[in-house]
Amino acid sequence: MTETTSAQPGARRSGGIARIVGASLIGTTIEWYDFFLYSSAAALVFNDLFFPSSDPLVGTMIAFITYAIGFAARPLGGVVFGHFGDRIGRKRLLVLSLLMMGGATFAMGLLPTYGTFGVGAPILLTVLRLVQGFALGGEWGGSVLIVSEHGGDKHRGFWASWPQAGAPGGNLLATGVLALLAAAQSDDAFHSWGWRIPFLLSGVLVVIGLWIRVSVSESPVFLAAQAEAEADAARGIQKKPPVVEVFRRSWREVLGAIGTRFGENISYYILTSFILVYVTSHLELPKSTALNAVLIGSAVHFVTIPLWGALSDRLRRKPVTMIGSVGMAAWAFVFFSLVDTESFAVITLAVTAGLLLHGAMYGPQAAFISEMFDTKVRYSGASMGSQLASIVAGALAPVIAVELLKDFASPTPIALYLCAAAVITTVTVAVIKETRGRDLTRSVTTPPTPPSGHEAPVVSTGRG
Repeated sequence: MTETTSAQPGARRSGGIARIVGASLIGTTIEWYDFFLYSSAAALVFNDLFFPSSDPLVGTMIAFITYAIGFAARPLGGVVFGHFGDRIGRKRLLVLSLLMMGGATFAMGLLPTYGTFGVGAPILLTVLRLVQGFALGGEWGGSVLIVSEHGGDKHRGFWASWPQAGAPGGNLLATGVLALLAAAQSDDAFHSWGWRIPFLLSGVLVVIGLWIRVSVSESPVFLAAQAEAEADAARGIQKKPPVVEVFRRSWREVLGAIGTRFGENISYYILTSFILVYVTSHLELPKSTALNAVLIGSAVHFVTIPLWGALSDRLRRKPVTMIGSVGMAAWAFVFFSLVDTESFAVITLAVTAGLLLHGAMYGPQAAFISEMFDTKVRYSGASMGSQLASIVAGALAPVIAVELLKDFASPTPIALYLCAAAVITTVTVAVIKETRGRDLTRSVTTPPTPPSGHEAPVVSTGRG
């Protein structure tokens, strides 16, 4: 079976998808840099600068609560961006999300602290965190969809996993900048003004990201669906808003997306955010120990996520995801026992192995969730499933972990919490349908075409 897109020949088409992937990866990395920068700062300095308390863990927990508030805005961002993304296209919304995220992060670097502005400082910080969450709520769906819908069925897992690598890429960038500043500055200098540098740097990164992102072309799958919708409108056929259609016809898929993301989301924030608190506050080790361990782990994570995505093209989405979820359920207990050795090398091993298992869940996820929904509601459905999971999972994970540590002074309850989350994802993935090989131009009611030696046909849009 041969392709019918106007993007032939193959080399030309590969160049096109490579450009789309590159633009999506760079933009997503910058947005995640902005988002993760807050979580790292919340663990290291925001507790003192914006939420002072006599108990350091209480101040940290309050800082993480404002961190969680950013997640609360993500479903709203998913609804708004998903609605317009399904109506006017993926590209425009991706540009808007980058502007909003970068602007909020840059403004954080200019904020007065509690010592100079009183209660107004944490209020302003929280408002900007809400803007960050709203923007990121629309970013994930758009970035993975524009790649998924450009790529063919055969290698979608690989191509769509590259925007996923933007998460560790952003974390790598944020943690690297903070680690560099921590090494180059005294603690007093870092607390006084050094922490502002990574936030102000966001302004430069956003300009770079916009220059790259505006060059991408709109998804051909979306353009075909848009043409069909315009033809329906000309005939007087009225369509309900995409978010309404999602909950009317695709609520099972939304629940499947939430469950698929549950263990992945919780494990990631335990491994990369809470670990900073655990190492510095509970083990009383230097902040550089945790920062450098996360830095090394994120570098390995970044490289291996596309490999997991590629493996899902061969073994299917479900088996690869379950490698990660089952492995994480067991690793939860090993992880803390290794961190408790207080050895930098062993802590790094614990974080890196954990992120490798996380990558097995995260790598196939973009293609897996994209393939659950029809084109006309795909942005809304993927965004809602993803961002609702973020509220019940990732948003609360550091807060719950800090509270458990505060109450029990032991990592065992945290390990049980992480294990339970991984089990939920394992059960969810076991019962939902396999999606590999699905033609994204067809309805989900049409059985996916089994993968063969050739890619499934892609709708022609007449683009050169």
